[in-house]
Amino acid sequence: MSAENGPTFEGLEVGQVVAAREVTFTRDTLVRYAGASGDFNPIHYNDAFAESVGLPGVIAHGMLTMGTAASVVEEWAGPGNVVDLQTRFARPIPVPAMGEATVAFTAKVGVLDTEARFARIDILVEFEGQKILAKAQAVVACA
Repeated sequence: MSAENGPTFEGLEVGQVVAAREVTFTRDTLVRYAGASGDFNPIHYNDAFAESVGLPGVIAHGMLTMGTAASVVEEWAGPGNVVDLQTRFARPIPVPAMGEATVAFTAKVGVLDTEARFARIDILVEFEGQKILAKAQAVVACA
């Protein structure tokens, strides 16, 4: 843990937005992620297969979504200061064959622990007005 390079605890307030980003996922993004992660599940590239298992079509990888959420917090908090990350997957992100899926990530202070000097950062991940991740939270060590 390297809290000396992290956010200053005294500068934080519950409800404060500390980071926000929109990220665009395309089929090309999914192909690149599959190659990097080794996750070649056909639900991430084959519409017919995805639909045959009850999905609306090809969907983004859950770990891609979660990793992007983590990176939004980590870029604000600094390397090594995110000490915990937890979430549940609420719904998939359909990625059209032609076009893109734009996902909004917003990180804000949910709880401040003055004794431990930790901030719980709540991460809202939305696609087309719907929550993608449920109870997405990171714990950040503060200076």
